[in-house]
Amino acid sequence: MSTTSYLKYETLRTVRNKQSFGFSLVFPIVMYLLLAAPNRNDHSFGDVPGLFAPQYYMISLLGFGSMIAVLSCGARIAAERTIGWNRQLRITPLSVRDYLAAKVGVGYLLALIAMALLYIAGAALGVRLSASAWVIMSLLVLLALVPFAALGIALGHLLNADAAGPAMGGGVSLLAFLGGTWFPITGGWFADLCKLLPSWWLVQAGHVGLSGGPPGNGGVAAGGGSHNPWGVEGWIVLAFWTITFSALAMWAFRRDTARA
Repeated sequence: MSTTSYLKYETLRTVRNKQSFGFSLVFPIVMYLLLAAPNRNDHSFGDVPGLFAPQYYMISLLGFGSMIAVLSCGARIAAERTIGWNRQLRITPLSVRDYLAAKVGVGYLLALIAMALLYIAGAALGVRLSASAWVIMSLLVLLALVPFAALGIALGHLLNADAAGPAMGGGVSLLAFLGGTWFPITGGWFADLCKLLPSWWLVQAGHVGLSGGPPGNGGVAAGGGSHNPWGVEGWIVLAFWTITFSALAMWAFRRDTARA
């Protein structure tokens, strides 16, 4: 089986799984509309002048939705381990690298679709950004998803199919809360703690979108359009968790393979 064929197979299988596909894409949109639509006229969200509520929720749920999509590769790996499908694949010409790359690739495809749907919903509620802000925000979010892709692979090889769903659902909810998805996290020890987590910087990656505002309302200079909202600290945290989760994924894969 070639890499291209397997990637096509994985994509079609994921799309045909209506429950998984729908949850990964529809749930973030529903959450966005429930949170943002009632506040579509709030231009001082969280008592921050110029902070447009639909815009804040769009960039926050951008991280939430893409995190769900990328981590879903772990649930698929866990399900395949349960039925022994991954053992069958090991006797094919498909390499381990290509197998995992296909899983991550499908996760990123779902993330891109989720991002596009959120952008459409945000635009419908009045979010207006420059073309450069849309592009830079999207690229930074995709970069910030790298440690979560490694985490998904690790969890897929550590958990069985029954445990993977609840663990990942609860983990995403907790990471989203600590990342500031639902409300702005300001100073203090709690904010300092959250800044040590990759989910914080995933949300911050979207904050480049705070440089724009609703029509005629200006915007909040947080992220500054073409400005990198992470800074050195963000890159260090991102690199640390990418290395840590990648090492965990490698160990989990070898441990799982040795048992098979």
